[in-house]
Amino acid sequence: MKRKESARVLSQECLAPGIFSLWLETGIGDEAVPGQFVSLYSRDGSRLLPRPISLCEIGDGRIRLVYRVAGAGTEEFSTLRPGDAIEVLGPLGNGFPLEEAGGRRVFLIGGGIGVPPMLELAKRLSGEKLLVMGYRDDVLFLKRELEENGSLFLATEDGSVGTKGNVLDAIRENGLSAEMIFACGPAPMLRALKAYAGERGIPAWISMEERMACGIGACLACVCGSREVDGHSHVKNKRICKDGPVFLAEEVEL
Repeated sequence: MKRKESARVLSQECLAPGIFSLWLETGIGDEAVPGQFVSLYSRDGSRLLPRPISLCEIGDGRIRLVYRVAGAGTEEFSTLRPGDAIEVLGPLGNGFPLEEAGGRRVFLIGGGIGVPPMLELAKRLSGEKLLVMGYRDDVLFLKRELEENGSLFLATEDGSVGTKGNVLDAIRENGLSAEMIFACGPAPMLRALKAYAGERGIPAWISMEERMACGIGACLACVCGSREVDGHSHVKNKRICKDGPVFLAEEVEL
């Protein structure tokens, strides 16, 4: 069950330009699963809406958030120091269906700021894990941790490390195959992975990135098209924050 509480900052470090790693002491993680997220509240009363951030790691009474500074809210979070307090709501949304993987070979695919949620997922899965991560350049945040939890393959847009291109280019160049896909990243990447999975007849579970307002499914600001009629809005929409952010790819329109 989600709850709101005051969390204590344990540590924060800059992993790359504009990318920060924040450890918080909070019991929210005790009920969380990979793929879920939390909402952080600004201490500035003029910023009413919380900022959703995916869970990177979940520890005993701790959570790790790896996020990109994208505006005033996340810029404020980047100034937090050990001992500071911040209001947190969570865990929110649904997570990746770990039980579906069983002992199968699974692609864990992340692109950009969709890389962090793959770390806790890799730690939880027991079968063979092929981690395919896409970055802009050679600033490979979380590379060491990912290597410790699976076979890591890299794609960079500028070709500075690994395969030049995207995650599908890396899959093809390395001759990789899997029986299931778990992925998080920008819509073009998820769209391509949905088509790839459909061509091969394998299930793909995707975590969708979207701007959110309330984060709890009340405002309908983060809907996406769906195959079925939503019982809340009575149209073919899904609320990414409430029904997702993880969906079976064939259930949603990208």
